[in-house]
Amino acid sequence: MTETTQHEDLTVGRVADLVGVSVRTLHHWDGVGLVRPGGRSWSGYRLYGADDVARIHRVLVYRELGLALAEIGRILDDPSVDPREHLHRQRTLLQERIRRLEKTARAVDEMIERTDMTHEKSTTNATGTTGTTGTSLSPEEQARIFGTDWDPAYEDEARERWGGSDAWKQSAARTEGWGAEQWQRVKDETDEVEAALAEALGRGVAPGSEEANMLAERHRDTIARHYDCTHSMQVVLSRMYTEDPRFAAHYDERAEGLAVWLRRAIEENARCHGVDPETAVWQ
Repeated sequence: MTETTQHEDLTVGRVADLVGVSVRTLHHWDGVGLVRPGGRSWSGYRLYGADDVARIHRVLVYRELGLALAEIGRILDDPSVDPREHLHRQRTLLQERIRRLEKTARAVDEMIERTDMTHEKSTTNATGTTGTTGTSLSPEEQARIFGTDWDPAYEDEARERWGGSDAWKQSAARTEGWGAEQWQRVKDETDEVEAALAEALGRGVAPGSEEANMLAERHRDTIARHYDCTHSMQVVLSRMYTEDPRFAAHYDERAEGLAVWLRRAIEENARCHGVDPETAVWQ
């Protein structure tokens, strides 16, 4: 490839092929101001230069880490952060995610092996009875997926506290039949949201800001996979994040002070939806 070819401006179709996204996606990013091609052809078509393509790659990495496009745009347009610092930040976040995924992959491999053994046993049962072939998670499997700090007593405690509630029944109905793959997907999505929360705290995002409210909504969405979580219910849950040492330790392990920050972000977002955090109840 010649020097001229290396630095030539590229059409949207060519860039889409190079980076592995659709032309429609690039047009959308252009429209919202996330990545706008800086060049023009003689006939007026917009062209992408080397800096534009580099920005696309940064967007792809942050998107892989679970950040919303609006968040990515604010990060990339922050004048106080240079491209090298962006790369170091991305590498740190990617290494953390790789570490979690590798740990999870080992756990899932073990669960697959265990499930295969159970299936083989059930199909060769001499009595003609059928053994379990499902992938319901035992306490040990929950610990492997959700971390070494998982305590089987947590479920008993939750059942004692909320077992008679509509939310508990709704959660039980929605998660019935979930296997390891589904639980793992939910765990990965939750990890991505928590990483975004920690990253926002590190950048000094203020509770009550548009970005913090958006993150509070993403956090509420992770709960809503299990049951319909209102803003009032989310506030009630957030109180445990600072008052229960186990929850506080979980969030503060992500980033020092995250438990307090998240509770404030949830409370301020609830205010925007007509809920007074001081008087919020489970409804």
